[in-house]
Amino acid sequence: MIFYIDPGTGSMLFTILIGVLGAAIYAFREFIVKIRFRVSGGKKVKGDENPHAVVIFSDSKRYWNVFKPICDEFEKRQEKIEYLTSSPDDPALNADYEYVKCRFIGEGNKAFAALNMLEADIVLSTTPSLDVFYWKRSKNVKWYVHIGHAAGDLTLYRMFGIDFYDAVLTSGKQQEKQIRDLEKLRNLPAKEIVEVGVTYLDTMKSRLDQAGEIPEHKTTVLLAPSWGNSAIFAVYGGDIIKTLLETGYHIIVRPHPQSYTAEKERIESLMAQFPENEQLEWNRDNDNFEVLRRSDIMISDFSGVIFDFTLVFDKPIIYADTHFDKAPYDACWLEDEPWTFGILPELGPQLTREDLHDMRSLIDHCLNSNDYKQGREKARRESWAFPGESAERVVDYLLQKKQQLEIESDKP
Repeated sequence: MIFYIDPGTGSMLFTILIGVLGAAIYAFREFIVKIRFRVSGGKKVKGDENPHAVVIFSDSKRYWNVFKPICDEFEKRQEKIEYLTSSPDDPALNADYEYVKCRFIGEGNKAFAALNMLEADIVLSTTPSLDVFYWKRSKNVKWYVHIGHAAGDLTLYRMFGIDFYDAVLTSGKQQEKQIRDLEKLRNLPAKEIVEVGVTYLDTMKSRLDQAGEIPEHKTTVLLAPSWGNSAIFAVYGGDIIKTLLETGYHIIVRPHPQSYTAEKERIESLMAQFPENEQLEWNRDNDNFEVLRRSDIMISDFSGVIFDFTLVFDKPIIYADTHFDKAPYDACWLEDEPWTFGILPELGPQLTREDLHDMRSLIDHCLNSNDYKQGREKARRESWAFPGESAERVVDYLLQKKQQLEIESDKP
């Protein structure tokens, strides 16, 4: 007889199996430690120390821009850490470090299996949904720290995105209130919240300062949407690309990296309908610095890349009216409007379907107007704390927390 197990049940069984294996391994380790403790006459023996005091986990190579400044700072201070990635082509794996050990731990369930049995004092990650789906808190990890990968809202994660972290490192004041409001609504213990700024924006600004002027070029429009049913491609389809091509400007289309997985058929259909040519290019660079630098204006929706473009490059945006559905996100629990949607009207005009017929005029107005400069300055003040200091502040926090945890573990 052949038994069929549906994917949902299979995932549940896998999670149960990992939990059982994790508990067994944890119990075995505890047994070994107790035996060694007794054999040594009650003295701490070599090897009892935690081999991975601080661990960074990245679920995608695209977050290397967040973690590289942090790894560089650990290397500079000659402090050992371990960087774990589930991307086999993560740039970190080719980094020349002495104190930062970078290791590929497999993709998908294999990576989560390793994380669920990880031993460390502290784990730092951008990955949401800890202890919600496949990634479970390890009994051998003392402290989990979340760091955002954009300067916008942390409530635009899927439901319960950061609920079970012990601490959150924020980009600015706007994120702290959201976290505290969710904690009250869900009766969660208060997390440690530390404002640190945005590591990759600091690096991007430094690169821009050193890059010099952009060579003369044809006006370039960057279409860089988010993904999902509320994003540009789900709402406007290929109409928006067709309209942009009619402006005569050079068009760069850069879908969100998640689009190539979550809405693969849609993206492949659009790429087939609008193949690359002299006027149109599809961009998939892991590092978005050059594509942002050579673009004159961006059209997006609620994607975090808006803030890279406006805060660092100080360039105008047009944001599409996509009737954002908050239902799948943490934001739907809160009465307040997400900060992102409150600040967007101060960064640029809204694009509606009625505006599609006159896209070139809308673009030209933005390029030749200073109407939104003050809005960009306001967004910068509210969402990008301590420019140029973020990596130092992150490492300061992690090392101080490590020391605190060590002191607490030494108490009788």
